[in-house]
Amino acid sequence: SCRRLSTKVFDTELKSRQRQKAFDLHDDGYYDYLREESATRLVDKLVDIHASRKFPIALEIGSFRGQLFNALKDNNPSGIEHLVQLDSLIDNCDLASKKCNDDNLYEVESILSSHISETMDENIINTYKLRLESEKLPFKPNTFDLIMSSMHLHWINDLPGMLNQIRTILKPDGVFIATLFGGSTLKELRYSFYLAEQERRGGVAPHTSPLVHPSDVAGLSQAAGFALPAVDVDTIMVSYPSALSLMEHLWRMGEGHAALNRQQGVGQDTFLATAALYQELYGLEDGSVPATFEIISLIGWGPDSSQPKACQRGTATHSLKEITKPKP
Repeated sequence: SCRRLSTKVFDTELKSRQRQKAFDLHDDGYYDYLREESATRLVDKLVDIHASRKFPIALEIGSFRGQLFNALKDNNPSGIEHLVQLDSLIDNCDLASKKCNDDNLYEVESILSSHISETMDENIINTYKLRLESEKLPFKPNTFDLIMSSMHLHWINDLPGMLNQIRTILKPDGVFIATLFGGSTLKELRYSFYLAEQERRGGVAPHTSPLVHPSDVAGLSQAAGFALPAVDVDTIMVSYPSALSLMEHLWRMGEGHAALNRQQGVGQDTFLATAALYQELYGLEDGSVPATFEIISLIGWGPDSSQPKACQRGTATHSLKEITKPKP
């Protein structure tokens, strides 16, 4: 169901530790394939928005290892000149000493003016790293032309509040674009855990974190005040040698279970039963097992008077029946 109230769903300290461990792995990004795919698709959507639009000052929420920046380096369709990267994993903060107004917010304009690039190459993106210490975005209203988030917002406790903050710091006619995991993600693993616990324990407990559905995201974006919101869904199927291999990948991605109501100390017998059921129910001919990852994409605009608006009800001059009537 849609998280409409400011309730705490996730253990943020645990999730920070999980992401930090994944970030510290020396694996050359081997387990970042979903983040890389999401970043590529997000940049492709930027191309589709409007080739002539430029968004010089951009913010990325949840930069992790920089997959989105790497995708933008190869293709910068939005003319980004300055990119502020926001993440709880960042230790070396370029902006650490720049909170200078009375509300303890960052003065982004003064930061950008003091970091002027020596080259005029339009393909160069100046980056500024900032540690995100909470779910509060420390910026003034109407700061960014473009705000992006790739595979991060599904771990936000107060998603309605976050969307409201994003809309506030977005400039009029600026663009917000994000991807996040949807509710059908890991549906095979959820069901296998459900059957295994019914068999072994006579009851069930959540073993995967709750996720929003596309209809939830659409409703929340409208409630947050975004203009012209659009939501679409991509489904990515990934094959793994076994269910246990899938669970290892999730841990190494930093995408492990982090709900506050999670069960502590799951027995080895439950994991083995889950893997066996997963193989029996979903196993492929080559012995591997598939896993579903539902990627929700959201695009919303900062409200502006120049944007097209729907006419008032009752002002139509032609009926749909006339428009759709076959020509003789």
